[in-house]
Amino acid sequence: MRYEEYTIEGRNAVTEAFRSGKTIDKLYVLDGCHDGAVNTIKALARKQDTIVNYVSKERLEQMSSTGKHQGVIAQAAAYEYAEVEDILQLAEQKKEAPFIFILDEIEDPHNLGAIIRTANLCGAHGVIIPKRRAAGLTAAVVKASAGAINYTPVAKVTNISKTIKDLKEKGIWFVCADMDGEVMYRQNLTGPIGLVIGNEGNGVSRLVKEKCDYTAAIPMKGDIDSLNASVAAGVLAYEIVRQRLQEK
Repeated sequence: MRYEEYTIEGRNAVTEAFRSGKTIDKLYVLDGCHDGAVNTIKALARKQDTIVNYVSKERLEQMSSTGKHQGVIAQAAAYEYAEVEDILQLAEQKKEAPFIFILDEIEDPHNLGAIIRTANLCGAHGVIIPKRRAAGLTAAVVKASAGAINYTPVAKVTNISKTIKDLKEKGIWFVCADMDGEVMYRQNLTGPIGLVIGNEGNGVSRLVKEKCDYTAAIPMKGDIDSLNASVAAGVLAYEIVRQRLQEK
């Protein structure tokens, strides 16, 4: 189901959005506001496990396009999220070893959209993103995916490390992009695999990296020391594709 509304302002509109089952990525509430209507909205947010951000009046005014936010602004997903199980089922339907992208705090919507596009083109079965400190499926992400979002499921999870642990129990191996890892051409990247790409500035977090089975580095010969996150995802993903093709 495609969602047409991305930003929702005002207490009644936000309340109805939650009650209608619309997926709300983030809720912004005026800091210090605790009246009945706002408390009801916060309770609905907790029920849906929506992230609640308490912000200043100035911040809400900057975000508002109507000037009638009444102390609450919600950001709805521009597209419906899948479940992790949906991604595994897609691999099973295609009779292929699972190939999953795990994104650790990718914040730029254009990067996220580009990575979803790459995931689709390289035959990955889905993308997993965290609920916190990361871009969600905003209108900008949908646009940057160039239609790939229609075919590549994106799941949103509370804890990336736990998700990796759970998937490892299902036989999936995990490789994370890391400059200090072994050069990707020397690694066996075949079989059921999860490719972990880290934050644009800080890379893969320590806790997530510890859950991975190995790290892979992209050889670089230039004068700067890192690639854009979406480009790194593409380079590593296509090394996985190359090794998969050699197996056939």
